[in-house]
Amino acid sequence: MPHDLLIPSTSHPGASALPTDDLASELRAILTGAAFAPLDDIGWLCVTGPDATRWLNGMVTNAVNALAPGEGCYNFLLNAQGRILGDCTIYRDPATESTAFLLQTDASQVNAIQEHLDHFIIMDDVELARVNDRQAGILIAGPQALRTVQQLGAIPSSTPAPVPPFPSVINLKQTAYGRSPVTLIRAYSPLVPRFDIWENSESITAISAELAATSRVGAAALEALRILSGTPKYGVDIRNTDKVHDLPQETAQDRALHFAKGCYLGQEIVERIRSRGAVHRTFTGFVLTGELPPAGTELRTESAPRPVGELTSVVAIPRAAIDGGAQSGATSYQLAFGYIRREFLERNLPLTYPGGTAVPAPLPFKLS
Repeated sequence: MPHDLLIPSTSHPGASALPTDDLASELRAILTGAAFAPLDDIGWLCVTGPDATRWLNGMVTNAVNALAPGEGCYNFLLNAQGRILGDCTIYRDPATESTAFLLQTDASQVNAIQEHLDHFIIMDDVELARVNDRQAGILIAGPQALRTVQQLGAIPSSTPAPVPPFPSVINLKQTAYGRSPVTLIRAYSPLVPRFDIWENSESITAISAELAATSRVGAAALEALRILSGTPKYGVDIRNTDKVHDLPQETAQDRALHFAKGCYLGQEIVERIRSRGAVHRTFTGFVLTGELPPAGTELRTESAPRPVGELTSVVAIPRAAIDGGAQSGATSYQLAFGYIRREFLERNLPLTYPGGTAVPAPLPFKLS
Protein backbone atom coordinates (compact mmCIF):
# COMPACT_ATOMS: atom_id res chain seq x y z
CA MET A 1 0.00 0.00 0.00
CA PRO A 2 1.18 3.61 -0.51
CA HIS A 3 3.19 5.14 2.31
CA ASP A 4 1.58 7.90 4.39
CA LEU A 5 4.71 9.90 5.20
CA LEU A 6 7.23 11.60 3.01
CA ILE A 7 10.64 10.03 2.70
CA PRO A 8 13.46 12.60 2.70
CA SER A 9 15.97 12.49 -0.10
CA THR A 10 19.69 12.64 0.37
CA SER A 11 21.95 15.31 -1.05
CA HIS A 12 23.45 14.32 -4.38
CA PRO A 13 25.12 15.92 -7.40
CA GLY A 14 22.16 15.11 -9.68
CA ALA A 15 19.82 17.55 -7.96
CA SER A 16 21.40 20.57 -9.59
CA ALA A 17 18.15 22.56 -9.44
CA LEU A 18 17.46 22.27 -5.73
CA PRO A 19 15.25 25.12 -4.47
CA THR A 20 16.84 28.25 -3.03
CA ASP A 21 16.57 29.64 0.48
CA ASP A 22 14.04 32.15 -0.89
CA LEU A 23 11.79 29.31 -2.02
CA ALA A 24 12.06 27.66 1.40
CA SER A 25 11.03 30.85 3.20
CA GLU A 26 8.21 31.60 0.75
CA LEU A 27 6.75 28.11 0.97
CA ARG A 28 7.08 28.09 4.75
CA ALA A 29 5.11 31.36 4.87
CA ILE A 30 2.31 29.68 2.92
CA LEU A 31 2.31 26.56 5.11
CA THR A 32 2.53 28.28 8.49
CA GLY A 33 1.06 31.78 8.10
CA ALA A 34 -0.20 33.68 5.07
CA ALA A 35 1.27 34.79 1.77
CA PHE A 36 0.03 36.48 -1.37
CA ALA A 37 0.80 36.46 -5.08
CA PRO A 38 -0.61 38.14 -8.18
CA LEU A 39 -2.90 36.06 -10.38
CA ASP A 40 -1.79 36.64 -13.94
CA ASP A 41 -2.48 33.27 -15.56
CA ILE A 42 -6.29 33.05 -15.23
CA GLY A 43 -8.93 33.56 -17.90
CA TRP A 44 -12.71 33.93 -17.67
CA LEU A 45 -15.72 33.18 -19.86
CA CYS A 46 -19.35 34.02 -19.19
CA VAL A 47 -22.41 32.01 -20.25
CA THR A 48 -25.80 33.75 -20.28
CA GLY A 49 -29.20 33.33 -21.88
CA PRO A 50 -32.50 31.53 -21.21
CA ASP A 51 -30.98 28.15 -22.17
CA ALA A 52 -27.68 28.68 -20.33
CA THR A 53 -28.29 26.21 -17.51
CA ARG A 54 -29.54 23.32 -19.65
CA TRP A 55 -26.95 23.87 -22.39
CA LEU A 56 -23.92 24.26 -20.12
CA ASN A 57 -24.95 21.27 -18.01
CA GLY A 58 -24.81 19.20 -21.19
CA MET A 59 -21.29 20.36 -22.02
CA VAL A 60 -19.38 19.61 -18.81
CA THR A 61 -18.92 16.68 -16.43
CA ASN A 62 -20.30 18.16 -13.22
CA ALA A 63 -23.79 19.26 -12.15
CA VAL A 64 -23.74 22.99 -12.81
CA ASN A 65 -27.53 22.91 -12.95
CA ALA A 66 -27.53 22.29 -9.19
CA LEU A 67 -25.42 25.34 -8.32
CA ALA A 68 -26.97 28.06 -6.19
CA PRO A 69 -25.86 31.67 -6.80
CA GLY A 70 -22.27 31.98 -5.60
CA GLU A 71 -21.53 28.25 -5.66
CA GLY A 72 -19.01 26.65 -7.99
CA CYS A 73 -17.67 23.25 -8.98
CA TYR A 74 -14.74 21.79 -10.89
CA ASN A 75 -15.38 20.36 -14.36
CA PHE A 76 -13.84 18.61 -17.31
CA LEU A 77 -14.81 19.33 -20.90
CA LEU A 78 -14.81 16.16 -23.01
CA ASN A 79 -15.24 15.24 -26.62
CA ALA A 80 -17.54 12.43 -27.79
CA GLN A 81 -14.72 9.90 -27.30
CA GLY A 82 -14.30 10.90 -23.65
CA ARG A 83 -10.97 12.67 -24.15
CA ILE A 84 -10.39 15.60 -21.80
CA LEU A 85 -10.23 18.83 -23.81
CA GLY A 86 -9.82 21.15 -20.83
CA ASP A 87 -10.80 21.85 -17.25
CA CYS A 88 -12.41 24.77 -15.47
CA THR A 89 -14.21 25.85 -12.33
CA ILE A 90 -17.73 27.04 -13.05
CA TYR A 91 -19.56 29.47 -10.74
CA ARG A 92 -23.14 30.58 -10.84
CA ASP A 93 -22.85 34.36 -10.88
CA PRO A 94 -24.57 35.87 -7.80
CA ALA A 95 -24.45 39.40 -9.21
CA THR A 96 -27.15 39.01 -11.88
CA GLU A 97 -30.90 38.55 -11.61
CA SER A 98 -30.98 36.28 -14.65
CA THR A 99 -29.02 33.03 -14.60
CA ALA A 100 -25.38 33.46 -15.62
CA PHE A 101 -22.30 31.30 -15.21
CA LEU A 102 -18.64 32.27 -14.92
CA LEU A 103 -16.02 29.80 -16.21
CA GLN A 104 -12.57 30.21 -14.63
CA THR A 105 -9.63 28.41 -16.21
CA ASP A 106 -5.97 28.71 -17.03
CA ALA A 107 -5.38 31.57 -19.47
CA SER A 108 -3.74 29.17 -21.91
CA GLN A 109 -7.00 27.23 -22.22
CA VAL A 110 -9.44 30.07 -22.81
CA ASN A 111 -9.26 30.14 -26.61
CA ALA A 112 -9.60 26.38 -27.00
CA ILE A 113 -12.49 26.15 -24.51
CA GLN A 114 -14.32 29.05 -26.13
CA GLU A 115 -13.95 27.53 -29.60
CA HIS A 116 -15.10 24.13 -28.33
CA LEU A 117 -18.19 25.55 -26.62
CA ASP A 118 -19.04 27.89 -29.51
CA HIS A 119 -19.15 24.89 -31.84
CA PHE A 120 -22.09 23.44 -29.89
CA ILE A 121 -24.25 26.57 -29.68
CA ILE A 122 -26.66 25.73 -32.48
CA MET A 123 -30.37 26.33 -31.75
CA ASP A 124 -29.79 27.26 -28.11
CA ASP A 125 -30.55 30.74 -26.75
CA VAL A 126 -27.10 31.10 -25.20
CA GLU A 127 -24.40 33.74 -25.32
CA LEU A 128 -20.74 32.93 -24.63
CA ALA A 129 -18.30 35.79 -24.13
CA ARG A 130 -14.95 36.71 -22.66
CA VAL A 131 -15.07 38.47 -19.29
CA ASN A 132 -13.02 41.64 -19.63
CA ASP A 133 -13.84 43.40 -16.37
CA ARG A 134 -11.76 41.01 -14.26
CA GLN A 135 -8.58 42.78 -15.13
CA ALA A 136 -6.45 41.76 -12.15
CA GLY A 137 -6.37 39.22 -9.36
CA ILE A 138 -4.51 38.30 -6.22
CA LEU A 139 -4.42 35.14 -4.13
CA ILE A 140 -3.94 34.88 -0.37
CA ALA A 141 -3.07 31.42 0.95
CA GLY A 142 -2.09 29.86 4.26
CA PRO A 143 -3.53 28.97 7.68
CA GLN A 144 -3.93 32.70 8.41
CA ALA A 145 -5.40 33.54 5.00
CA LEU A 146 -8.93 34.05 6.30
CA ARG A 147 -7.79 36.45 9.00
CA THR A 148 -5.69 38.32 6.45
CA VAL A 149 -8.67 38.68 4.12
CA GLN A 150 -10.92 39.85 6.94
CA GLN A 151 -8.49 42.64 7.78
CA LEU A 152 -8.44 44.04 4.24
CA GLY A 153 -10.17 47.37 3.83
CA ALA A 154 -13.92 46.95 3.73
CA ILE A 155 -14.03 43.27 2.80
CA PRO A 156 -16.52 41.94 5.38
CA SER A 157 -15.49 39.56 8.15
CA SER A 158 -18.50 37.33 7.54
CA THR A 159 -16.56 35.17 5.12
CA PRO A 160 -17.03 31.57 6.33
CA ALA A 161 -13.93 29.97 7.77
CA PRO A 162 -12.88 26.87 5.82
CA VAL A 163 -12.35 23.86 8.05
CA PRO A 164 -10.57 20.72 6.78
CA PRO A 165 -11.63 18.64 4.99
CA PHE A 166 -12.46 21.51 2.67
CA PRO A 167 -15.88 21.36 0.97
CA SER A 168 -16.09 20.41 -2.69
CA VAL A 169 -18.38 23.37 -3.38
CA ILE A 170 -16.34 26.49 -4.00
CA ASN A 171 -17.88 29.82 -3.04
CA LEU A 172 -17.84 33.14 -4.87
CA LYS A 173 -19.30 36.35 -3.45
CA GLN A 174 -19.49 39.97 -4.52
CA THR A 175 -18.26 42.39 -1.88
CA ALA A 176 -16.38 45.68 -1.76
CA TYR A 177 -12.94 47.04 -1.12
CA GLY A 178 -13.34 50.67 -0.18
CA ARG A 179 -15.85 51.94 -2.70
CA SER A 180 -14.90 49.47 -5.39
CA PRO A 181 -16.70 46.16 -5.98
CA VAL A 182 -14.52 43.06 -5.83
CA THR A 183 -15.10 39.36 -6.34
CA LEU A 184 -13.97 37.17 -3.44
CA ILE A 185 -13.53 33.43 -4.03
CA ARG A 186 -12.84 30.73 -1.48
CA ALA A 187 -10.76 28.64 -3.87
CA TYR A 188 -10.18 24.90 -3.93
CA SER A 189 -7.08 24.20 -1.84
CA PRO A 190 -6.81 20.85 -0.03
CA LEU A 191 -3.72 21.70 2.04
CA VAL A 192 -4.18 25.27 3.30
CA PRO A 193 -7.03 27.80 2.91
CA ARG A 194 -6.84 30.00 -0.17
CA PHE A 195 -8.80 33.06 -1.23
CA ASP A 196 -8.72 34.76 -4.63
CA ILE A 197 -9.73 38.40 -5.10
CA TRP A 198 -10.59 39.78 -8.54
CA GLU A 199 -11.51 43.15 -9.95
CA ASN A 200 -9.94 46.22 -11.53
CA SER A 201 -6.21 46.73 -11.40
CA GLU A 202 -6.52 49.83 -9.19
CA SER A 203 -8.20 47.87 -6.39
CA ILE A 204 -5.75 44.97 -6.67
CA THR A 205 -2.82 47.40 -6.55
CA ALA A 206 -4.25 48.94 -3.37
CA ILE A 207 -4.75 45.51 -1.79
CA SER A 208 -1.18 44.52 -2.69
CA ALA A 209 0.09 47.67 -0.97
CA GLU A 210 -1.96 46.87 2.12
CA LEU A 211 -0.33 43.41 2.20
CA ALA A 212 3.18 44.88 2.31
CA ALA A 213 3.85 43.20 5.66
CA THR A 214 2.68 39.82 4.31
CA SER A 215 5.05 37.54 2.42
CA ARG A 216 4.82 37.83 -1.34
CA VAL A 217 5.63 34.54 -3.07
CA GLY A 218 6.63 33.62 -6.59
CA ALA A 219 5.74 31.00 -9.16
CA ALA A 220 8.14 28.40 -7.74
CA ALA A 221 6.48 28.48 -4.31
CA LEU A 222 3.01 28.22 -5.86
CA GLU A 223 4.15 25.27 -7.96
CA ALA A 224 5.52 23.55 -4.84
CA LEU A 225 2.20 24.19 -3.09
CA ARG A 226 0.34 22.70 -6.08
CA ILE A 227 2.38 19.52 -5.84
CA LEU A 228 2.05 19.26 -2.05
CA SER A 229 -1.72 19.77 -2.43
CA GLY A 230 -2.02 16.97 -4.98
CA THR A 231 -3.62 19.16 -7.65
CA PRO A 232 -2.92 18.11 -11.26
CA LYS A 233 -2.53 20.69 -14.01
CA TYR A 234 -4.17 20.32 -17.40
CA GLY A 235 -1.59 20.04 -20.15
CA VAL A 236 1.02 18.77 -17.69
CA ASP A 237 -0.54 16.04 -15.52
CA ILE A 238 -3.82 15.74 -17.42
CA ARG A 239 -2.83 15.19 -21.03
CA ASN A 240 -4.50 15.09 -24.42
CA THR A 241 -1.90 14.52 -27.12
CA ASP A 242 -1.37 12.15 -30.03
CA LYS A 243 0.99 10.16 -27.80
CA VAL A 244 -1.14 9.91 -24.66
CA HIS A 245 -4.53 11.01 -23.42
CA ASP A 246 -5.82 10.49 -19.90
CA LEU A 247 -9.40 9.36 -19.33
CA PRO A 248 -11.46 11.19 -16.69
CA GLN A 249 -11.39 8.41 -14.07
CA GLU A 250 -7.66 7.84 -14.60
CA THR A 251 -6.96 11.33 -13.27
CA ALA A 252 -8.46 10.46 -9.84
CA GLN A 253 -10.31 13.79 -9.90
CA ASP A 254 -13.67 12.54 -8.68
CA ARG A 255 -14.57 16.12 -7.75
CA ALA A 256 -14.96 16.83 -11.49
CA LEU A 257 -17.50 14.06 -12.12
CA HIS A 258 -21.21 13.74 -11.34
CA PHE A 259 -22.89 10.44 -12.19
CA ALA A 260 -26.54 11.42 -11.74
CA LYS A 261 -26.77 14.76 -13.55
CA GLY A 262 -28.14 13.60 -16.89
CA CYS A 263 -26.62 13.52 -20.35
CA TYR A 264 -23.53 15.46 -21.36
CA LEU A 265 -20.91 15.32 -24.08
CA GLY A 266 -18.62 12.32 -23.47
CA GLN A 267 -20.90 10.77 -20.82
CA GLU A 268 -21.14 7.44 -22.62
CA ILE A 269 -17.41 6.81 -22.19
CA VAL A 270 -17.43 7.93 -18.55
CA GLU A 271 -20.36 5.63 -17.78
CA ARG A 272 -18.77 2.73 -19.66
CA ILE A 273 -15.63 3.06 -17.55
CA ARG A 274 -17.70 3.23 -14.37
CA SER A 275 -19.73 0.14 -15.31
CA ARG A 276 -16.54 -1.85 -15.71
CA GLY A 277 -15.57 -0.96 -12.16
CA ALA A 278 -12.06 0.45 -12.61
CA VAL A 279 -9.45 1.88 -14.92
CA HIS A 280 -6.17 0.14 -15.68
CA ARG A 281 -4.01 2.98 -14.41
CA THR A 282 -4.39 5.83 -11.98
CA PHE A 283 -2.94 9.20 -11.07
CA THR A 284 -1.03 9.32 -7.78
CA GLY A 285 1.85 10.92 -5.93
CA PHE A 286 5.36 9.56 -5.62
CA VAL A 287 8.21 10.12 -3.19
CA LEU A 288 11.55 9.88 -5.01
CA THR A 289 14.97 8.85 -3.74
CA GLY A 290 18.06 9.30 -5.89
CA GLU A 291 18.70 11.62 -8.79
CA LEU A 292 15.98 14.14 -9.55
CA PRO A 293 14.45 12.96 -12.87
CA PRO A 294 12.74 15.08 -15.51
CA ALA A 295 9.01 14.94 -16.13
CA GLY A 296 8.17 12.15 -18.56
CA THR A 297 10.53 9.68 -16.91
CA GLU A 298 9.22 6.10 -17.08
CA LEU A 299 8.77 3.87 -14.04
CA ARG A 300 9.69 0.21 -14.14
CA THR A 301 9.64 -2.88 -11.95
CA GLU A 302 11.60 -6.10 -12.28
CA SER A 303 8.49 -8.23 -12.80
CA ALA A 304 7.34 -6.38 -15.94
CA PRO A 305 9.18 -6.15 -19.27
CA ARG A 306 7.63 -2.78 -20.11
CA PRO A 307 7.24 0.51 -18.19
CA VAL A 308 4.43 0.41 -15.62
CA GLY A 309 4.07 4.16 -15.18
CA GLU A 310 5.55 7.57 -15.78
CA LEU A 311 6.11 10.85 -13.95
CA THR A 312 4.33 14.01 -15.08
CA SER A 313 5.48 16.63 -12.53
CA VAL A 314 8.64 16.57 -10.39
CA VAL A 315 9.73 18.99 -7.68
CA ALA A 316 12.37 19.21 -4.94
CA ILE A 317 11.02 20.92 -1.82
CA PRO A 318 13.54 22.17 0.77
CA ARG A 319 13.19 20.57 4.19
CA ALA A 320 13.46 24.02 5.73
CA ALA A 321 10.04 24.85 4.27
CA ILE A 322 8.53 21.96 6.22
CA ASP A 323 10.44 21.78 9.49
CA GLY A 324 12.10 25.18 9.60
CA GLY A 325 15.54 23.64 9.33
CA ALA A 326 15.16 21.86 12.65
CA GLN A 327 16.28 18.55 11.17
CA SER A 328 19.64 17.85 9.66
CA GLY A 329 20.79 15.43 6.98
CA ALA A 330 18.63 15.41 3.86
CA THR A 331 18.24 18.76 2.15
CA SER A 332 14.94 18.24 0.39
CA TYR A 333 11.85 16.19 -0.19
CA GLN A 334 11.67 14.96 -3.78
CA LEU A 335 8.06 14.61 -4.86
CA ALA A 336 6.30 13.80 -8.10
CA PHE A 337 2.96 13.21 -9.76
CA GLY A 338 2.39 10.52 -12.29
CA TYR A 339 0.44 7.49 -13.45
CA ILE A 340 0.91 3.84 -12.56
CA ARG A 341 -0.87 0.68 -13.60
CA ARG A 342 -3.22 -0.32 -10.83
CA GLU A 343 -2.06 -3.94 -10.53
CA PHE A 344 1.48 -2.80 -9.76
CA LEU A 345 0.25 -0.21 -7.30
CA GLU A 346 -1.85 -2.82 -5.49
CA ARG A 347 1.01 -5.35 -5.42
CA ASN A 348 3.31 -2.76 -3.83
CA LEU A 349 6.26 -3.75 -6.03
CA PRO A 350 9.48 -1.69 -5.97
CA LEU A 351 9.48 0.98 -8.67
CA THR A 352 12.63 2.37 -10.23
CA TYR A 353 13.74 4.92 -12.78
CA PRO A 354 17.25 5.64 -14.10
CA GLY A 355 19.13 6.87 -11.03
CA GLY A 356 16.53 6.33 -8.35
CA THR A 357 13.43 4.76 -6.85
CA ALA A 358 9.81 5.89 -6.56
CA VAL A 359 7.37 5.08 -3.75
CA PRO A 360 3.65 5.77 -4.35
CA ALA A 361 2.07 8.15 -1.84
CA PRO A 362 -1.54 9.31 -1.36
CA LEU A 363 -2.49 12.88 -2.20
CA PRO A 364 -2.30 15.48 -0.83
CA PHE A 365 1.12 14.62 0.55
CA LYS A 366 1.31 14.25 4.31
CA LEU A 367 4.15 16.21 5.84
CA SER A 368 6.50 14.63 8.35
